[in-house]
Amino acid sequence: MTTTLDAALARMSADIDARFARLLAIPDDPRADLYRAMRHAAIGGGKRLRPLLVGATADLFGVDRDCSGDVALAVEAIHVYSLIHDDLPAMDDDDLRRGKPTVHKAFDEATAILAGDCLHALAFEILADPRTHADPFVRAELVMELARASGPGGMAGGQMMDLVAERSRFDLATVTRLQQMKTGALISVSVELGAILGRVPPEGRRSLHGYAHDLGLAFQIADDLLDAEGDEAVVGKALRKDGEAGKETFLSLLGVDRAREQCRMLVDQAVRHLHGYGAEADVLREVARYVVERDR
Repeated sequence: MTTTLDAALARMSADIDARFARLLAIPDDPRADLYRAMRHAAIGGGKRLRPLLVGATADLFGVDRDCSGDVALAVEAIHVYSLIHDDLPAMDDDDLRRGKPTVHKAFDEATAILAGDCLHALAFEILADPRTHADPFVRAELVMELARASGPGGMAGGQMMDLVAERSRFDLATVTRLQQMKTGALISVSVELGAILGRVPPEGRRSLHGYAHDLGLAFQIADDLLDAEGDEAVVGKALRKDGEAGKETFLSLLGVDRAREQCRMLVDQAVRHLHGYGAEADVLREVARYVVERDR
């Protein structure tokens, strides 16, 4: 990881942690454990790549960083909610996330479900708040795009396909669609929301769409490589579960060498989509290159 990207991720991580800490102040009433559970999942750890994509894209268009920080927080709230629910016994049944016990292990299953529900709701509360953006049309578009990316046509739909994958044989096209929804949708919308904040019309976002699409697929292929070759102590979660469950992945369908080559090709392609931007897009370029090199 370059010094530039390392510094950008560190700044974003500190900012997101501070925002979550303010948003999730523990009340002096019977909801206290609910807030503690949300803080357990949301504060500390995590790459914060999705918030960084929001912020770095918004920076291209001179958006106020406090405004883009709120939107980045909303995206991360959706991401964290999805991890809490994905770790539940009814889903992936994981004990470890970001190097610490999953929420249902640290608390209990009911509290974990409610913590995820609340983070999901808070994401849209943030986007709909006039303090996030003064223009109601911008706020409405932010809400719409994040809802689309999170629901049955995006992340949640991809998670359902992932559950079906345990008892079905998927070809490469189906696995690609699954990952474009489960992983790629939230990555893509992070870039999209930054452009919406910059008031870029849909026809002006094509290069950013291409960047986000290729980045999302590369990210998942890199995840599959990490699952097969990574160190659990470094990654901070259980590995090799997809293979044990008999799921088809990019690795099982392409093989390790071809999957790694495809990942590099997608990263190069993502960077080429940014050819119309100058040095102001360097963080986005570095994020793409980091996808290939990361170890967690």
